Amino acid sequence: MDERSPLLRLAIQVDRDHAELVLTELLELAPGGVEEVDVSAVLIEYAVYGAPGELPSLPDLEAAAGGALVHVSTSEVAADWAQRWREFHRPLVLGDRLTVRPPWEPAQGTELDVVIDPGQAFGTGAHATTRLCLELLLRERGGGGRGGGGGRGGDELGEPAPGAGRSCVDLGCGSGVLAITAARLGFAPVIALDFDPAAVAATADNAAVNGVSLDVRRFDLRAEQAPDADLVVANVLAAPLLSWAGLQVRLPPRLILSGLLVAETDRVASAYAARGMTLVETRADGDWAALVLTR
Repeated sequence: MDERSPLLRLAIQVDRDHAELVLTELLELAPGGVEEVDVSAVLIEYAVYGAPGELPSLPDLEAAAGGALVHVSTSEVAADWAQRWREFHRPLVLGDRLTVRPPWEPAQGTELDVVIDPGQAFGTGAHATTRLCLELLLRERGGGGRGGGGGRGGDELGEPAPGAGRSCVDLGCGSGVLAITAARLGFAPVIALDFDPAAVAATADNAAVNGVSLDVRRFDLRAEQAPDADLVVANVLAAPLLSWAGLQVRLPPRLILSGLLVAETDRVASAYAARGMTLVETRADGDWAALVLTR
C-alpha cells in the first residue's frame, strides 16, 4: 500500500440473528480479520480496513450478508488512527486476580498478568461477554496452578471448583484471552478452537508471548465434534450455541457459555437442559449474560 493512500474503513451492519453466518462469509473476503462492534441489541457491525482497491467490493459484501444486511458505510480513517486505536485498548483488571492488557500497557501488579496483542481484528478482553467469562473462569480455579498465589477453592455456590490440571476447551478463541487465562490457572491440556484462520494465528502468537502451551486448531462449530474436556468455555453467539447443543454428541461435565443477550438465556439454557445439563448460575453485565451449566 502506498503510504500516501488514505486508509478506509468499510463497515456493514447486520441482523444479530444471522451474524455468525455473515461473519463466516466475510472472513472469506477479508481473511486478515474483521472488526466487530456491538451497535444495539439487534445489530452487529463488521468492519474491514484497507486502502482504496484493497477492500471487498459492495456487491461481494451484499452477497455475503444476504438478507441480514442493514447498512453499508465507508469512511476515511484519521491520520492518527494508529495512536487512537492503541488508546482504545485499555487493560482489563479484575480485582487483584487478573490483568489482561495489550503489550504497550504496563503490568498492574495482579496475581495473573496476561498480555494480548489485539491486532486490528481482536480485542483484549474488555467486552462484557469476555469479562463475564473471565470472572467465571477465575472461580473455576482449584489450587496449585501456574498463576501463583493462593485463593480459595470452590465457588460462591458452595460446590467444589475443578482443580488445576483439568482439561479445558476454548470454543471460539478469538485472540486467545480465555484459553491463555485457563492455562495460566493450571488447566491442562488447553485446546483453543476457532473457524477464523486469523484467530488461530493470533491465539498461537499470544500463547507464545505468555509462555503457555496451547493446542490451537481451526474448527467449524457447525459441523465438527469438539474434543472432550472437563470444562468448555464458549464465548460466541446464541445461534451457534443452540446449534452446538444438538450437534455435540458428548457434552462436557461443565460449561461456561457467553456471547448471549440476557433475553436469550432462557432459550439457550433450555436447549442444554434437554441434553441433561443443569443451569448453575446466570451472570449478567448490562444487556449481556453468561451461563454456567453442569452435567
